[in-house]
Amino acid sequence: MDIIIKSFNRPFYLDRCLSSIERLVSGDFNIKVLDDGTPKKYLDKIRQKHPAVQILLSDNYPKKIKAIEENLISGKAIDGFEIPTHFWYNSVSNASDYVIVTEDDVWFTNPVNVDELQQQARQFDIHLLKLGWLGNENERKDLILNSVSNEIESAKPKDLLLLNRTLMTAFFHNRYKFFTLLYKLKIVDNLTALKYWSLNSILMGFFKKNYWLEIWKDMDGRVDEKKQLINASVYYKKHQQNPNFISRLKKESLKTTFQSSATNSYHEYGFDFDVNLFNHLINEAWFNDKLDAMENFPKDFSMDYLKSFVSEKINIVEFEKWVTKFRKQYEDMGCNTN
Repeated sequence: MDIIIKSFNRPFYLDRCLSSIERLVSGDFNIKVLDDGTPKKYLDKIRQKHPAVQILLSDNYPKKIKAIEENLISGKAIDGFEIPTHFWYNSVSNASDYVIVTEDDVWFTNPVNVDELQQQARQFDIHLLKLGWLGNENERKDLILNSVSNEIESAKPKDLLLLNRTLMTAFFHNRYKFFTLLYKLKIVDNLTALKYWSLNSILMGFFKKNYWLEIWKDMDGRVDEKKQLINASVYYKKHQQNPNFISRLKKESLKTTFQSSATNSYHEYGFDFDVNLFNHLINEAWFNDKLDAMENFPKDFSMDYLKSFVSEKINIVEFEKWVTKFRKQYEDMGCNTN
């Protein structure tokens, strides 16, 4: 089975991700890193530390390397919205029938046997098995949970409005005032759209390949979350009688960071904090064997540990404000960011 890791210029987290797999994941699997711009010297070190891992480079790789160099020289912003979705899509198309798709800043926290998960996914017709959910237990009230096995519970969504593609598109984009009409009729509320995330998992999903491909089709170079949810809901409508279509581990086994980002593009909060410079400083500390990628594992790196590598060039007060804002976005949705 293939474990696919999307990666961009955070080798210190990629090292943690790969090390966690080596510690905690068992079974017959291959690891493929889909890299979009991590400088060569860092990738060479990853290859040295994890020789069994296959690293594939996106078509944008040379362009992204140049953008990183320009950013360090002049401070020119890196375009974080230029996403290699075609590269990801083609890679998953050529992957195994079941696949884990994750990112470089995600790591395993509990043992997982992919052979057993694959066998159970086939047996119970599971299309998405969530290995993690950001500690968000709020969604439980919107799910019908039933035990499938010792490790897995089905997580059937409740009360989703499931329509054809035209109407689902009108719903998510409020075309023809469709959402407004449903709101006035009290069929939906301001939280209804969030419930559709029960059908997807960008960071922590064990997928039947065809379902992942259905969700990600027609992304056209950007991560369009509304289109993903439209694709997922239209596909799920055909399979809603399957109680196990969406399932999850009984014990959450993946974790991610809430104190780092690949670029500033999605997290421009107005603070005097340059995430690209931050990543460069941490990358260099990792490259020079000063930073231990497994510090504080299985929790995230401790803040004081990261500060010790950047305090001379980063405004620590502004960094702390940035992290607080980053965390709050997810905490407001019910996630546990500790």
